[in-house]
Order: sequence, then structure tokens, then C-alpha cells
Amino acid sequence: MTNATRPLRIGAIPIDFPVGLGALAGYSDLPYRLVCRALNASYCVTEAMLDRQVLLEGKLRKRLIRLDPADHPVGGQIMGTDPEVMAEAARSLDRMGFDVVDLNFACPVRKVVSHKRGGALMNDPDRALAIVRAVVDAVPGRPVTIKMRRSFRDADKTHEDFWKIARGAFDAGAAAIAVHARSVEQKYTGRADWGFLTALKRALPDRTILGSGDVVSPADALRMIAETGVDGVLAARGAIGNPWFFEQARDLAAGRPPRKPDLDEQRAVIYRHFRLACEAYDPTRGLKILRHFSLQYAKMHPRRTELRNALVVVRTEDEWRAVIDAFYCGLQ
Repeated sequence: MTNATRPLRIGAIPIDFPVGLGALAGYSDLPYRLVCRALNASYCVTEAMLDRQVLLEGKLRKRLIRLDPADHPVGGQIMGTDPEVMAEAARSLDRMGFDVVDLNFACPVRKVVSHKRGGALMNDPDRALAIVRAVVDAVPGRPVTIKMRRSFRDADKTHEDFWKIARGAFDAGAAAIAVHARSVEQKYTGRADWGFLTALKRALPDRTILGSGDVVSPADALRMIAETGVDGVLAARGAIGNPWFFEQARDLAAGRPPRKPDLDEQRAVIYRHFRLACEAYDPTRGLKILRHFSLQYAKMHPRRTELRNALVVVRTEDEWRAVIDAFYCGLQ
């Protein structure tokens, strides 16, 4: 059995296939996770949630923190700077029934980093480890994972802070680390350093390591596992607009050509996503989300440019439906 077909475990949580949906702000909410689950996604992570948002009762919490019986196993991702507040947020996720508590030490967005959150913690290993220890102690019955980047600055070739956080996190009881193979400074530009993932897995062969970065296609996910030896892959941008990503990865791992959905099936999935978004939020927000998401779904369409040009001018649900119906009419 190869790594690409070997099941994954995060702590005591079994995951039947080692390619899952990673956290991505504005995309990996419950409606899209449910769409991906219906197409064989084995594991998903929520959008990053600020620790204080998790603790604050209100509309924002209700919008961000949603679970469904079909959405398991699922990791709830939180970010913050105060170990005690992070610990309390983790307890809240534990009570809600999230299978895994995931700590975001990777987000490269300027607003996040300027507030010392997310990727800023790759430059502050002492605080990062204080958070890990507090969260692990707070949720002894839940696996804790950490999303990291290989360094804060691209010029950092020793990765000293990374190694301090990674080893310290495992020593503190973390179940796994997920590593995006770019620096925080790089954001999403340049190439992800898969060689770093290879070195990481060789250095920590008995630890659970998940990889991400430049996983654009299902074939990339399996290639990352084969080339680097990581235990699993979290696809983010590559899976946005292609919820068939996970089913296609399973096909490739089984030696089958990846199934390509026809336009009728794509249309049905887009409309299901719309219904789920309207149920989770409201029709106005549901339409806003799907107008944006439709531009991602358009990447799979044979008339992609025409479709995107038609979508960017729609304003009402009737206009949006007219475009979807016209372009996804079953003609290849």
C-alpha cells in the first residue's frame, strides 16, 4: 500500500483518504464543505476563526461556527495571540463537537500579521508554544494540530524558529502539523519548497505531517505525498471551484482516470451549493457567495472566459440563474 492510498490518522481520528480540504477564508465554510463531502472529501478544516469571535455570542459566531452531521471529521481552526483566550476558544470548539482543534500560525494576510496573529507567530516561537501548551491542556480529549509555514522570512534558510515550534509542539502533545511550504513573507507567490517538506518528514519520520502549497490538481496532491513522504495533503486554492478534486484524487490513487463531471452535473452541484448557502445564511448572502464562487466554478467550463464575463455583470438571482442555465445546458 502506497502513502497515496494509506489511510491517515490525526490523533485518534481515522481519516480514510489522505487528501482533504484545507482552510481558506471566504471559501471553506459549511456549505462548500458539504458540497466537497458529497464528492468524497475525507477531512475538512473550517475558515480561520478569531478566538474572541468563537467566544462571543452573536450573529458572527453563528455564521462562522456551523457543524453538520455530514461534515465529520472536521477541524475547527482558530487564531489569536493570548494563550488563555485561545485555550478557552478551544474548549468552546470541543463542546460544540469539532473533531480536531487546529491552530493557525500560517496566515500571511497583512492585517492578520500586523496584529501579531497567524503567520506572525512563525516569528515568535515562545508565544506560539505557549499557545500550543495552553490549548493541548484545555482539550485533553481532542487532537490539536498546527498550521505552519516553513519560515517567516523567505531569506531564512536555517528555519530555526520553525524547528523550535514544530518540535516543541509535538513535545507538548500536538497530534500533527500541517506545513505550507512557503514563507509567510512569500504569501502565495513563487514556488512552494517541497524539498523542505521532504527534509521535515525525514527529520520527524514518526510524526504526522500534512503538506500544502502548489497543490493545484489532484495529481499534484498525490505527487506531493509520493515525492516528499508527507502523511497527507490539505488542498486549498486548487480545490476551490473543483469539489470533485477529492473524488478525482481517489480515482488516480486507484489507477483510474479521474472522472470529469459533465456540464449538467456541474450545474446541479452549483445549484446545490446555492441552496446550502441560502439555508446557512439567507438568500441575499447566499447569492453574494455564489456570484463570487461561480467565477471559481467557471475554471472547469470549456467557455471559461465567456462565462466569467457574463457572471461579473449579474446583480440579481434571476440574472445569475439565467447565466448558469445558459452556459450549463449540457452542450460540451
